[in-house]
Amino acid sequence: MKLNVNFDLDSSLCCGQVFRWKKIGDWWYGVVGENIIKIRQINKELEFKNVNEDFVRQYFGLNDNLEEIKCQISKDDYIRAALSRFDGLHLVRQLPWECLSSFICATYKSIAAIESMLRNLSEMYGEQKVVDGYTFFTFPTAEKLALSDVTGLQKCGLGYRAKYLHATAKKICNEKIDLDALKTLTYLEARKKLLSFPGVGLKVADCVLLFSMGKLEAFPVDVWVKRVILRHYSNNFPEETIKKMLSHESLTNGEYEKIGDFARSYFGCYAGYAQEYLYHYERTKTLKSSQ
Repeated sequence: MKLNVNFDLDSSLCCGQVFRWKKIGDWWYGVVGENIIKIRQINKELEFKNVNEDFVRQYFGLNDNLEEIKCQISKDDYIRAALSRFDGLHLVRQLPWECLSSFICATYKSIAAIESMLRNLSEMYGEQKVVDGYTFFTFPTAEKLALSDVTGLQKCGLGYRAKYLHATAKKICNEKIDLDALKTLTYLEARKKLLSFPGVGLKVADCVLLFSMGKLEAFPVDVWVKRVILRHYSNNFPEETIKKMLSHESLTNGEYEKIGDFARSYFGCYAGYAQEYLYHYERTKTLKSSQ
């Protein structure tokens, strides 16, 4: 498939928005629903197997007008540096249930730990598939996890998150909630619905909205994004607000809301794209300097 948009497969899969992709040689392998996708990029072409072109375009956000997005969010030198460093990074459109589960598990965990938890969950409760001699496991459905127990989920390394994931799975099944239907709601309406799930706070809700529901104004704030705000955008906040945010590691809901409101006002309707570029840039820059 010839690309008619600027796209970088490696950056899009390595920026912390997905956790169940693995590169083997030149090929990326990923489990999406029941499909084991095999894909690689050679210059301006994508080669893939087990899915069709429409799926690839939708999943990898290739219908997003990245040039327009970059033009709108390119507000200062720091975001421009991030845009230049990871040019071609697109936001993926994950399946909502797996995305929701992933970020419930992600709370206060490193990417490596998140990957381990999701791998354990899939191996224990998913279905095994073999492609090219490699073994993969589908992500367990909400129904499968609702029928499990907290002890079993804890064996997957979830710790206290196990009770939240189990309760969320049961709520979805018992109330027959269609997560895909949230895509038709406004950002704030969909966020309110997500916040009703056990273990879902503002950051988890924003991640799900941004990475699976196409709400590109969502602006998840974690420790890396907070650091970006304090280092590079503090002049956009009252001095007292910055002092309070510096005084403790986590953010209050009020502080989180202030940052999100600023981001949507400053970067516009594509604030979520700005977030992902800033997050990935800050994180990789910091990790590289510490090596």
